Amino acid sequence: MTTALANLRILDLTRVRAGPTCCRVFADFGADVIKIEAPDGVDPNEGMSGARDGYDMLNLHRNKRSVSLNLKRKEGLELFLKLVETADVVVENYRPDVKTRLGIDYAALRARNPRIILASISGFGQDGPYAGRAGFDQIAQGMGGLMWVTGLPGQGPVRAGAAVADSTAGLYAAVGILVALRERDVSGEGQWVQTSLLEAQIALCDFQAARYLVTGQVPGQAGNDHPYSTPMGVMETSDGFINLGVGGDGQWRSLCEAIQRTDLADHPDFATQDQRFAHREAVRALLDPVFRGDTSASWLERLEAAGVPAGPIYRMDEVFADPQVQHLNVAQSVTHPRLGEVRLVGQPVGLSRTPAALRTPLADKGADGDDLLAEIGLAPAEIAHLRAGGVI
Repeated sequence: MTTALANLRILDLTRVRAGPTCCRVFADFGADVIKIEAPDGVDPNEGMSGARDGYDMLNLHRNKRSVSLNLKRKEGLELFLKLVETADVVVENYRPDVKTRLGIDYAALRARNPRIILASISGFGQDGPYAGRAGFDQIAQGMGGLMWVTGLPGQGPVRAGAAVADSTAGLYAAVGILVALRERDVSGEGQWVQTSLLEAQIALCDFQAARYLVTGQVPGQAGNDHPYSTPMGVMETSDGFINLGVGGDGQWRSLCEAIQRTDLADHPDFATQDQRFAHREAVRALLDPVFRGDTSASWLERLEAAGVPAGPIYRMDEVFADPQVQHLNVAQSVTHPRLGEVRLVGQPVGLSRTPAALRTPLADKGADGDDLLAEIGLAPAEIAHLRAGGVI
């Protein structure tokens, strides 16, 4: 058990990935995260996130309690607002107009609890010309510039192999919530935190975006090579591939020693970072046959001994078999009532006194409803009546 955020209650209205990623941070660090879902048959997009016992749902929604509420019914809305009175944060990733139609926009929540923090994650922002559009990760990757700096030169746009816009938006939302919570300690008031997949994707492009803003240069695709540092990229070996990272002139000299070509260290075309970048194709032409002459394991051993940054390129099964990954305890276990012990991806940040912890799997829909509604004063007969009426 972790107590880092045990004093917080988070109402989780989210689905798919960005919002659940945000709420998972709080759940893993001990907050009381309540996953609020529509009763079966109410949500036209039910099942959009995949099977409930599937790997994605299990990984995104562990450590949460579950209650089902029909927010389209006035009784369900009132129950939600009663929960808001007890909560610190509400997280939602509806289209911007939906929360207003439902009566759970920031003004409505603040009227019930001035200390509430509403975190809204959208595709393109809460207002503006694209506010009403549906947002998905790949659309944000394209509009945020990532797909034209990914892939081989001339290949055409390439998406990243993971949902980077979704995940980044969720993490930025968590950062915003933590800032708002800290500010509330001073002011006593909540506020509205907003982010979007589009903003998060542009921010994730970081130096590529700054390169254009500062210099006016439009970065292109560099494939597996670093955009401006050479040699830094994928090298083919006799039995596979490795990543090579030579980030400075000292590391270049170390590489020249490791490949037994010390004559290249002070060569006028290669001695400095700028010279190597200007002669990138020549550097590649020199190194390619050298690296193809030995195995990946041999090269990694030789480069490590020489102090040259390098690493293997793993498939996912190899990732979790790596001794350093196992040492870091990235894969953590939780016991599921139907699946038994399952391994999920742990939080990638450690705290010395109050680390994150996996405690419970994704609960069945509404499994904690009776307890949660009792906490806000409902009697068993009232709960049974609401269930019979399809409100919960």
